[in-house]
Amino acid sequence: MRKTKGRIGVIAVMLVTMFLAACGDGGTAEPSAQDGKQGGNVTIRFATWDSEENLTLQQQLIDTFNESHPNVKVNLEAYGSEYDTKIAAGMGAKDAPDVMYMWNYPIYKDALEPLDDYLAQEGADFKNNYYETLWNYNSADGNILGLPVGYTTHVVYYNKSLFDAAGVPYPKSGWTWDDLRETAKKLSNPAESVSGFAFSGTPDPYDFEMFLWGNGTAYVDKDGNLQGNVNSGKSVEVLTMFQDMLKEGYAIATEGSGSTEMKSGKVAMFTNGAWSIGGLKEAGIDFGVVELPAFRGGSAVSIVSSSGISISKDSKKKDAAWEFVKFWTSEEANRARIDYELPVLKSVVESENLQQDELKQVFYNMLEQSQGYTPASFIVDNWSEVSERLSLVFEQIFNPSTMTDPKTALDEAAQ
Repeated sequence: MRKTKGRIGVIAVMLVTMFLAACGDGGTAEPSAQDGKQGGNVTIRFATWDSEENLTLQQQLIDTFNESHPNVKVNLEAYGSEYDTKIAAGMGAKDAPDVMYMWNYPIYKDALEPLDDYLAQEGADFKNNYYETLWNYNSADGNILGLPVGYTTHVVYYNKSLFDAAGVPYPKSGWTWDDLRETAKKLSNPAESVSGFAFSGTPDPYDFEMFLWGNGTAYVDKDGNLQGNVNSGKSVEVLTMFQDMLKEGYAIATEGSGSTEMKSGKVAMFTNGAWSIGGLKEAGIDFGVVELPAFRGGSAVSIVSSSGISISKDSKKKDAAWEFVKFWTSEEANRARIDYELPVLKSVVESENLQQDELKQVFYNMLEQSQGYTPASFIVDNWSEVSERLSLVFEQIFNPSTMTDPKTALDEAAQ
């Protein structure tokens, strides 16, 4: 599953904006004489951002679909690292793939087919089988524009060996940030260059907003206003807490998430999505995961990084495309991809006993308790600009050479 990034390069955003401006409203394409309902043979183009071993699995799934749908043929187009550029170019030329992986709905929304009517035709049970939290991340302007395919929430990873060596109990669900700080102090061992906690010194603004949510605030209000929100007292409190952990010496700010440092045995805890599981296992680290801590009077809330699958608004083969979308998000396909992304269907989670899985259950717990939060990137039109501004603010606050006062930095960001 692709990691959703809040920080978008200015050039990339300009390209996307330029191409999508040519789309206009786009309209709904009239069904072709070769559409699935017309009984002809239909070829569907399907674009993916995956590469290497994942492509083998995807092609196998496509072959399965093609064999069971003799009147429809799906061709896989693998764009890899050039995914956004090629998708935007196709949309601008009204030659986008019929079906495509999707993540940045606020940018691409005008070129995507609303799926609400398709979902209604399938009945309530079809939609209700997906975790409710995910719909908010696969929608824009009140329209569902993609069916969820995979996701991750964030959790706290902890090194069991370091906990055992220090005689510190493992963290448990329901803990608080005060608990994490006290635990990190006990695990910090300057003589061995071991830090109790690590977090990114230049965090992705998209990801970091979850900490504000947990303290009852956000970057913006429902109207997209930064002033009084990003620099609210509760926002300042969150940034001050993280900065204090650095000042007090039991936490470090890293270039990444902290995963690399845990692999080296030098960090006891860090937060991240499910992306870190494979690397830690390969490194032979004895680790566990636990839900994010809660603030006093607040909640443990996680941002969601979600991938979906969408239909191009310009496609002339929408009915056949929908049949493929249903297959790609079916129980069969969810199970087939279970080794490299968390299933999004409740029925698969139940049948595969994932709520009893020591690691995966924690990600589902965080998903269920993170419903009802909308990232600022879905609210403000100029998110790329806001994201770049916040990135600079975070760097000023967490850089050891500056350690800018959080209130001062956030007040500037709100201007």
